Amino acid sequence: MPTLQVITLGCSKNTVDTEHLLFQVQDSYEIVPEGETCPVDVLLINTCGFIGDAKQQSIDTILAAAARKAAGEVGRLLVFGCLSQRYPEELPGLIPEVDGWFGARDLDPLIRALGCKPNPALRHGRLPEGEYRPYAYLKISEGCDRRCSYCAIPFIRGKHISVPMETLVAEARELAARGVKELIIIAQDTTYYGLDLYGKRCLAQLLEKLSEVEGIEWMRIHYSYPADFPEDVLDQMARNPKVCRYMDIPLQHVSDEVLDKMHRHVDGAWTRELIRRMREKVPGVVLRTTFIVGHPGETSAHFKELVEFVKEARFQRMGAFTYSEEEGTFGAQHFEDSISPATKKKRLKELMEVQRGISFAYNQSRIGTEVRVLVDAFSDGILVCRSEYESPEVDGEILVNYSAGKLDGIEPHSLVGEFLTVRITAADEYDLTAEVV
Repeated sequence: MPTLQVITLGCSKNTVDTEHLLFQVQDSYEIVPEGETCPVDVLLINTCGFIGDAKQQSIDTILAAAARKAAGEVGRLLVFGCLSQRYPEELPGLIPEVDGWFGARDLDPLIRALGCKPNPALRHGRLPEGEYRPYAYLKISEGCDRRCSYCAIPFIRGKHISVPMETLVAEARELAARGVKELIIIAQDTTYYGLDLYGKRCLAQLLEKLSEVEGIEWMRIHYSYPADFPEDVLDQMARNPKVCRYMDIPLQHVSDEVLDKMHRHVDGAWTRELIRRMREKVPGVVLRTTFIVGHPGETSAHFKELVEFVKEARFQRMGAFTYSEEEGTFGAQHFEDSISPATKKKRLKELMEVQRGISFAYNQSRIGTEVRVLVDAFSDGILVCRSEYESPEVDGEILVNYSAGKLDGIEPHSLVGEFLTVRITAADEYDLTAEVV
């Protein structure tokens, strides 16, 4: 059989796309794991084109692959994903070594280019790469109807298209059969789910149906949007034990003026009230958010308001980024990116220093508590675990010393994918240490 290797760049949504692709072509190719260096018949690169750094990484990866092709280590070189969707006319002339360019939504043409026939009945299929993981991302929709002024996603990925519930349930069943215990619900905007198919927001109903899938124990919501937030999702979180008391909700800012320029369709008062309602309806909920600093028009007063809000809200998880002007966006066309890179970096550092203290205090408050954890991996004598309050790849981990009693006689790798009850014994601003109860 010919060999196929896929290099996946960018976010978890790209990972899902790659797994769907591999499932449909697995009978025609021997799949070479990503990262393995050996000659391959076909090398496929799934690119990211969201912001400047991601675009540069994609270009560098394509150029490195082109060099491998020139050296005879690669037969055909194909590229798909967000970068080729964003620059379909420019890229072929710049990198002629690539044998085919496909956009982010060109899965069927790409399958045909690989000599296979797309099968609609297999749309829900996934073929994960690499070692077993007890969690998987479930992409419930594609594209976005929002028009945030800084964001290029709508014209890269197109309009919002929800995946039918029955397809997602079938996909969840297949993942559960492979040993997946946790679904991480993702989309450009998860709370928009269902409007195009069912005429209303249906994330809560989807969670209800997914919770009926045998083997799935946890479901975690990422990338929710604050405007028009569907409150029945909070009701589901409060009463359904399979829905983690965890919400990823990128707020981006709190200043009315900055939010208005961002086209976020909320103001600071709405944002504060939403956070209050979330914590009132779901006691103990852990909130993850992100902010953009240095957006055009952000004054020192606006930034100070953001810092005070972070101190007041005390998000358990928070990330921040400096504003990146992206061509084609409303912001790039109408706002001058006048804040210097040095000022952006200074504001970012200040905001993250504030959050570091909040995160440390939160983790310290958990010392002595008992919590149910899912074992993600075993490495160097340590069980790498998470509770419902930690999302993989973005949050800290709960580390358990395998040799510290309680588990003697149990093969450690057999614990990966299992649940344990542990007691938190130590914590820093990121990770926690625990012992098995």
